[in-house]
Amino acid sequence: MNVLVTGAAGFIGFFTCKVLLEKGHNVVGLDNINDYYDVNLKYSRLEELGINRKDAEVFNKKCNSTLEGFSFIRMNLEDREELPKLFENEKFDIVCNLAAQAGVRYSLENPETYIDSNLVGFLNILECCRNNAIKHLVYASSSSVYGLNKKIPFSTDDNVDHPISLYAATKKSNELMAHTYSHLFNIPTTGLRFFTVYGPWGRPDMAMFLFTDAIVNNRPIKVFNHGKMERDFTYVDDIVEGVVRIIEKSVDARHDNSELYKVYNIGNNNSVKLLDFIKEIEINLNTTADKNMMPIQPGDVERTWADVDQLIKDYDYHPNTSINEGVKSFVQWYKEYYKR
Repeated sequence: MNVLVTGAAGFIGFFTCKVLLEKGHNVVGLDNINDYYDVNLKYSRLEELGINRKDAEVFNKKCNSTLEGFSFIRMNLEDREELPKLFENEKFDIVCNLAAQAGVRYSLENPETYIDSNLVGFLNILECCRNNAIKHLVYASSSSVYGLNKKIPFSTDDNVDHPISLYAATKKSNELMAHTYSHLFNIPTTGLRFFTVYGPWGRPDMAMFLFTDAIVNNRPIKVFNHGKMERDFTYVDDIVEGVVRIIEKSVDARHDNSELYKVYNIGNNNSVKLLDFIKEIEINLNTTADKNMMPIQPGDVERTWADVDQLIKDYDYHPNTSINEGVKSFVQWYKEYYKR
């Protein structure tokens, strides 16, 4: 298949491109390479995909990879002139939209960025899908849509009308927008509510990276809500396996004819205490962290846990990477990448 993966220089997008290429698909990666976090990490991911940094730095210029079947273009999702041209030229079968402005806390300081990328950009994607007979749009939503939901585990049947961050609000809006386009224009859409993803090449603003980096550099780590937090930590390989299964499986085989719109949780189907997660990092670094216990931050929730029964039923999804394995893998990558 010919697949567009947006957010290709991002954490999950990078691994999704790798797996799709290994399976023999043609992939066009798109990313605007913004400076929300270290752009050098983004360019390093692209280099792993065979893309020369100097080529990737130029906006709206498609560049070919040294890997067969892959090409990359730096572009903003909200570009209403260039994105339609890309769709028209490339004749995509499937679109996997993983590009978004991420981060709950950052949305408190830079709300306009979330509107531009997550709403205007997503609308542009939907319009391009509508006008180019895209067979299936798979897109990233987030566990943050559950807000202060107390029912555990989180189910896609739960009410998600009370987001507590602008980031969460934009992700819920994406689901509503996708539902509308599926209904009006018969576009098959699948939203994936990602739970806390971690692993090698992970984002520097995520807990796994923040904790490891601080401990290695002899800085105290910030432990919010005084450590009384739990997360459905999910290893990136398990996440990407689910994403690729959805991309590859015929929509007709999953849905009856009346159900073009679907939303799934995608996570580890388990909840891990934050202090246990930190303990695993300490074991792998052979040291004890200096913990700065702090109150819960605006927009944060105490506990997440994904009910993935529907994804298991429809796609035989089975996450199987333990916290022990996953943390060990990340720490090894961190030491190699940063030469520590």
